[in-house]
Amino acid sequence: MEAPEHGITMETPDGRLTAFGNQLIDVHLWLREQLDALREDVEAHLAGGALPRELRTHCLTFCSALERHHTGEDGVAFPALARSFPELRPVLEELRRDHRLVEDSLRRLQALLDGLGRGHDPVRVRGELDSLAALMETHFVYEEKRIVAALDALDAPEWRRAQPAFLRSGDM
Repeated sequence: MEAPEHGITMETPDGRLTAFGNQLIDVHLWLREQLDALREDVEAHLAGGALPRELRTHCLTFCSALERHHTGEDGVAFPALARSFPELRPVLEELRRDHRLVEDSLRRLQALLDGLGRGHDPVRVRGELDSLAALMETHFVYEEKRIVAALDALDAPEWRRAQPAFLRSGDM
């Protein structure tokens, strides 16, 4: 078996792509790292370091990556899983609800970061970051426990030709 450039996905002798679930976990790890870096930037700013513009840029990058991931799950991964594993439909709906909660938290965080230096309370910024981190962690753990095995069993040749957004990290 040959490992591709991303490092996790492998093809079986019949050419079937496997380990979509492992790719999902890899993206979740990357998103966690990005949130940790954003939190460090916020703390550095509050201690007199990072400029608000740099913070907003980092937040926009993180927010768009998380949004791309969840939009890709809602539009590509979840419909494919629902077709192949109808018993997962309630789980997938719960995950979609989580996506809306995360989206709301990201909007609040963006507004708070935009207001740093103009009177927004740093305690509120930290609180929103803490809330987002807890929500993401709960969501990721639940998602990983409930759908990774199904993703690994899924045969989606189109994902082999063009990696869907929910399986990408960074600018890939």
